[in-house]
Amino acid sequence: MAAGDKVFGLHAVEALLCRDPGRVKALEVQQGREDPRMAALLDRAQAAALPVRRVPRRDLDRACGGGRHQGVLARVAAVRAVEERDLPDRVMQAGQEALLLVLDGVTDPHNLGACLRTADAAGASAVIAPRDRAAGLTSVARKVACGAAESVPFVQVTNLARSLDLLKDLGVWVVGTAGEVQDSLYAADLTGPVALVLGAEGRGMRQLTARHCDARVHLPMQGQVESLNVSVAAGVCLYEAVRQRLSRRATAPGA
Repeated sequence: MAAGDKVFGLHAVEALLCRDPGRVKALEVQQGREDPRMAALLDRAQAAALPVRRVPRRDLDRACGGGRHQGVLARVAAVRAVEERDLPDRVMQAGQEALLLVLDGVTDPHNLGACLRTADAAGASAVIAPRDRAAGLTSVARKVACGAAESVPFVQVTNLARSLDLLKDLGVWVVGTAGEVQDSLYAADLTGPVALVLGAEGRGMRQLTARHCDARVHLPMQGQVESLNVSVAAGVCLYEAVRQRLSRRATAPGA
């Protein structure tokens, strides 16, 4: 079964049952797993009239490819992916509050899942990534995202540079991160429509991607390490945008 047809892990399955129970076809639960959290999850499944099958742990291990399933797997209907052509509508709907996270060459599904979780928490409008040579929404990414894969639009694009140009045409300020530049993240104005572009840990953004950014900034590093994990860097950048926007609202006339 394709990775997109199953969601596993207690938190991820709980989030799915809360947000979109209609996508769930059936649950598979580990035999002998009896505890309050599992009982609450099964109550939700019963309320949604979902079939539940008790299976040996080895069957879940096999179905999840060795991933940490915590005793539960949901068989789900495939969700319609947000297409590249949907981007303009997403940006226009968000207006001045548009906040996009762009990942250039992030290949680890754990990092993608963590980025999606942070993007959800920060209220991001979408997460954008190349279709090729980058992580997609595998079952591992979905589990790490803890339900955010079901709530944050994830847009895979054929040509990232072209998509950045499209965002700029829509009035989005495209800000890339790079350790070698002088301007600090904290000096950038992130209060309007903005796309934050992060590259893979170590390699950073590709040169072509960097050339299509309106501005590039660095995250001040006070210690000995030269870079942060991309999901940590994404959290720093997204929440700086959130901080600036909350500050702007607090000082706006009539606030």
